[in-house]
Parts: sequence; C-alpha cells; structure tokens
Amino acid sequence: MDAPAIIDALSALVADTAFEPGSSVDCPVIYVPADRLVATCTALRDSQSFRFEVLVEVTAADYFPRDPRFEIVYNLLSVSRRERLRLKVRATAATAVPTVQGVWASAGWLEREVWDMFGVVFDGHPDLRRLLMPEDWEGHPQRKDYPVQIKKTVQTYEPLQVTEEEFRANLERDRVKRTH
Repeated sequence: MDAPAIIDALSALVADTAFEPGSSVDCPVIYVPADRLVATCTALRDSQSFRFEVLVEVTAADYFPRDPRFEIVYNLLSVSRRERLRLKVRATAATAVPTVQGVWASAGWLEREVWDMFGVVFDGHPDLRRLLMPEDWEGHPQRKDYPVQIKKTVQTYEPLQVTEEEFRANLERDRVKRTH
C-alpha cells in the first residue's frame, strides 16, 4: 500500500485526524499529529487490514532552526503482511510527545535513546533517564545547537603490561582454540 491508501483506510479507524503523506524512497511515510499518535499506533497494530506488530525503531531528526524543530520517526513492520511503514511526528523543543510504550513495549528503550540524544520528552514514559550518555552529562549531543567543543580534563590510563612470553602464550592459546 502507498501512503494515500493507508491514510484513507486509517482515517476511518482514527476519527478527526489530519494525516499527511510524506516522501520516501523505500516505504510509505505518514505524518501524524502528536496528540493522535497513540490512537494511530493502536489502530495500526490492532486492525486486521494493517497488523503492524513490530516497532523496529524510534529515532529523531533535528531541523534547527526550523519550527517545529524535531521530527520523531517510528519505523513499523508487519511481519504477516511483509510491509513497512514510517510514521513521523513533528515536535517543538517544548512539546512533549506521548509515549507509545503501551502499544509496543520495545518503545521504552528506544524513546529513552531519543530523549538522551535529542532531548525530546515522551509524556507518560515511566523511566525517562539517560541511557547512552553518563548520568552527569549536560545537554543532548545530537541537537544541532549542541556545542562542538567539549572541555574535559585529559584522562590517561596505564596500558596493560605483559611480557613477551605471556604475549606469545596468549597468541598460541588463541590459535589453538580457533582451530578446534
């Protein structure tokens, strides 16, 4: 199905929602209003005509200085129908996007990644905290306005020291394991 056909079928399932088709070279793209995201995702998962059982990925794109600044991207997969769909939600820096963790449990981890890297808040997420960056990290490094120059004290570590005999023994032990 292409994006206009999906929008026609989806409009009957999710009333009073203005979907927009998007452009892509690999799969249909639909823009969904943030306030209708959960209802749309539930319809896409539960409807027999769609059956998008798998949330493959949640990511974002920062289009600073454009407003709305972010596009949150949801890649969906229907295993039974062998089809893919990409949903996009536009959000400002102050807008909270509703979590879809109630629709797909895997969204919890993926939304944490997006929050950590871009600072997009997911309303209703039960555990929105750092995932990739250290807990004391300031800011969100994938934002276009994130400062490139980072001032951090240099850390040096003493390299692991092994003797030549230990090195040769390790190589031999590894070679023997690979041949058996």
